[in-house]
Amino acid sequence: MVERVNGILKDKFSLNQTFTDEAHAIRATKNAINLYNEIRLHLSLDYKTPNMGYKVSA
Repeated sequence: MVERVNGILKDKFSLNQTFTDEAHAIRATKNAINLYNEIRLHLSLDYKTPNMGYKVSA
């Protein structure tokens, strides 16, 4: 599961680039994870975000 998420972050959110410094890499990673969990709709979740899906099932 972790490898799949890492692949998605690298491929879909351009996290496979070389960053200028650690702070830039951390910001880009946080932004990508936020986008993935809060904004991007997922077909496998009936077009909900992961956070929306979690709130319903929790």
